[in-house]
Amino acid sequence: MNNKRNLIAAFTMASAMAVAALPQAHAEQLTIPVGSQADRSLVKLPANGMTGGSVQSRWGAPIEIRGPVGQPPITQWHYQDFVVYLEHDRVIHAVMKRRK
Repeated sequence: MNNKRNLIAAFTMASAMAVAALPQAHAEQLTIPVGSQADRSLVKLPANGMTGGSVQSRWGAPIEIRGPVGQPPITQWHYQDFVVYLEHDRVIHAVMKRRK
C-alpha cells in the first residue's frame, strides 16, 4: 500500500512540475490601423495648452462643436481633418480624423 501511495505521489509531483514548465499564457499580436504617419506630418495640429481663441484665429471656426461633457468640462471641436479636445478653454489634445 505504501508503494502505491509513493508511486501516486511521485506521479502527481512529476505531473505538477511538467504543467508548471508549460507557458502560462498565449498572446496573439493584433494589428490595428492608426492612420498614416506621413499624413499626420503634413497637417499642423493645435498644440496642447493653446487657448480656444488662438485655435480659432489660426484654423477658423470649427465645423461642429460637441460638449462640454463631464467634470472637468471637455469640449470637442471638429475640423475637416482633425478634432481638438479642450478642457475649459485650453487644448488638451488634438487628433487626426481617420480617412474613410
